[in-house]
Amino acid sequence: MERIQIFEPAMCCSTGVCGPSVDQELIRITGAVGNLRKNGFNISRFNLTSDPAAFVQNQAIHDLLEDEGMSVLPATIADGKVVKKGTYPTNQELADWSGVSIDKISKKQQFQIKLNVSK
Repeated sequence: MERIQIFEPAMCCSTGVCGPSVDQELIRITGAVGNLRKNGFNISRFNLTSDPAAFVQNQAIHDLLEDEGMSVLPATIADGKVVKKGTYPTNQELADWSGVSIDKISKKQQFQIKLNVSK
């Protein structure tokens, strides 16, 4: 597959990884998407709050929402076809669809925090 798109329900920010109680599944999918991008794979996430036009412009998602309602989100499209709905894809599914090894997808990301300290 050449391209994966994940269409997500409305969230407070683009990843949903914010607030006092963060959903571990959102942390996992954020890391997996980041790792796929680092490995050169074309994957996109669209949040209904911040990217509503993407939901209207994608005919498969538009039709899915019209036919089945919001419960289908998150929905995943690979090369234009709906391949998963109602839950995020597993790391194994992402590996199968992308051709990127599961080890690379599942790798924990290292975060660096830079502090700006003025003297």
